[in-house]
Amino acid sequence: MDVMNRNLRTRSIVIAIITLGSLILMFGPWNKGPNYKIAASDFFKPSNLKQNLSENIHLGLDLRGGTHLVMQVQADEAIQTISNGNVEKAKDILTKGKINFTDVKSLASGQVVVETADASQQSEIKDKLLADFGSSQWSATTRTNPPTVVFDLSGSAADRIRKEVTEQAKAIIEQRINQFGVTEPTVQFRGRDEDHQILLQMPGVDNPERVKELLKADAKLELKPVKTGTQLFSTEESARAALAALGPAEQSSYEVLHMRESRSGGASSVEGWYILEKNPLITGADLRDARGVPAQGLGYHISFQVKPSGAEKVGAWTEKNVGNYLAIVLGNQVKSAPVIKGKFSDSAQIEGSFTQQEAEDLALVLRSGALPTKILYLEERTVGPSLGADSIRQGVTASIVGMVLVVFFMLFYYKFSGVNAVVALVLNLIILLAGLAVFNATLTLPGIAGVILTIGMAVDSNVLIFERIREELRAGKIVLSAVDTGFSKALVTIIDTHVTTIVSALFLYFFGTGPIRGFAVTLVIGLLANLFTAVYVSRAMFIWTLTRGERQADTLSI
Repeated sequence: MDVMNRNLRTRSIVIAIITLGSLILMFGPWNKGPNYKIAASDFFKPSNLKQNLSENIHLGLDLRGGTHLVMQVQADEAIQTISNGNVEKAKDILTKGKINFTDVKSLASGQVVVETADASQQSEIKDKLLADFGSSQWSATTRTNPPTVVFDLSGSAADRIRKEVTEQAKAIIEQRINQFGVTEPTVQFRGRDEDHQILLQMPGVDNPERVKELLKADAKLELKPVKTGTQLFSTEESARAALAALGPAEQSSYEVLHMRESRSGGASSVEGWYILEKNPLITGADLRDARGVPAQGLGYHISFQVKPSGAEKVGAWTEKNVGNYLAIVLGNQVKSAPVIKGKFSDSAQIEGSFTQQEAEDLALVLRSGALPTKILYLEERTVGPSLGADSIRQGVTASIVGMVLVVFFMLFYYKFSGVNAVVALVLNLIILLAGLAVFNATLTLPGIAGVILTIGMAVDSNVLIFERIREELRAGKIVLSAVDTGFSKALVTIIDTHVTTIVSALFLYFFGTGPIRGFAVTLVIGLLANLFTAVYVSRAMFIWTLTRGERQADTLSI
C-alpha cells in the first residue's frame, strides 16, 4: 500500500505541474511585445485572460480573416532583360575589339541580332560573343542579306531561367512578408510549373494595397561617384550639355540622373541633376542590413550597413577621393550626394523626411532585394473577420456538442468510471491548446476538425481500457488487479494506434500545404497529449479511487 501511495503522489505531482504549466502557457502575457514588462498581477486578472489567450493562440486566414493573393511571375520579361543586357554587352565587346557593326538589337525575347556591313567579320563576331554569352546556352546562325549574326537562347536554358526567376521571386516575397510581421503566412507555388503562379495568404492583414506596394517596390540601391569637377546642375539641359562636351569615350561611361533630397525639420528640398559614373561602386547585393531610424528633426532616415567586401571597395575609393561627391541612388534617382570627408567605414544613411512606415517599408525592401521581374495579380480576395467569426462559432459549437454527447455516453455507459474519462478529456484539450501556444502554431478550420478528431481518439482509448478492465473483472480478478491488467493489455494497442496516426499526420505536415499542415499539427499535439491523459492520468485516478480509504476497494463502478 505504501508503494502504491508513493506512486500516486508522484503521479499527482507530475499531473499538477503539467496542468499548471499548460494553463500558464495558455493564459500568460507572453506576446505583448519586447518592451512589455510582465507583472505577477497579469496572471490573475480575469479581464486579461481572454486577451492573452487570443494573442497566444494564432488564428489562420479562414478564422481570423486576412488577405488572399494569387500572383503570376512575368518570367518571359526576365529573358527579355537578359537579351537587352546582352545587346549592351555585345556593343561594348565589339567596340573594344574594333569590329565593325551597324546595329545590335533584340527583335524578340531570347534573341540578339548583330548587323554588320562586312560579311567577312561574321565568324569573328560569332566567336567573340558566344564566348561571352555562353555557347552552352546560346546558338548563333549567320545570314547574308543583309550580313547579320543571330544569337538565340536555347529552349532548355529559357525554361531554366523561367524556373529560377519564379523561385527567386517566391523567396524574395517570402522574405519580405516574414519581415512584414505576419503570423504564419502562406507562400507557395500554385498550379502547373509553366503557369509561374505564387499563392500568398496573410492572416490578420486587412490592407492588401500596402502589401502589394511593398511587393512591387523596386529598391535598387547603388552608390555611384559624381563626375569629378562637376556639381549639382539646376536643369537637365545644362547637365546634358556638360555631358555632351566630353569626348565620345567619356560620354559612354557617364549618365545624367535627377536628384531630389528632402530635408527633415521642415527645411526646403534640394533638387537638380548630377552627372554620375554608370558603373556603381556597390549595389544592393552588398548590403548587410537596413533599418528605418528617427531623424534628429522630423521624419525618419534609412540607415544601412555594407558587407565587408563592399565596404573595402568603397573605402578604397573614398580614401582617394576626399572632397568629391558620392551619390546614393535608389531606383535610378539620386536620394543624396554627400561630400566625402574621409574614408568610408561600413555604414551610411539615406536622408529624407520619410514617415515611419515609409522608412520601415523601404528598409525592408532593401534588405530583401528587388524582385527579378514584374508580378501580375490574378486574384485578390479579402476574407472578413465576420466569416472567420462564423467559422470559429460553428467549430466551437461542434466541439462542445461533441464533448457533451461524449460525456453523456461515458457517464451513462461506464457509470462512475466515466468521470475519469471526462477529466482526462478536459486535460487533453488544455494540453493541446498549450502546445499550440508553445509552437506558435496557427489554428485553422481544418485544425478545429483535428481537435474534434482528437476528442474521438481520446474517447476510443478510454473505451478500450474500460472494456479490458471489464473482461478482467468477469474473469474473477480482484478490482485492483483487474485495473492493472486492463491498462497493461490496452497499452500496446493504444500506442500502436497513436503512433501510426502520428506518422500519417507527419506525412501530411511535411508534404501538405496551408490548412492541411494546420490539421496535422493539431492532430499530432492532441494525440501526444492523449497518450499522457488516457494512460497516465486516468490510471492515477483509478489508483486514487481504489486506495483512498483504509483498505482497497473491492468493487468498481464501471
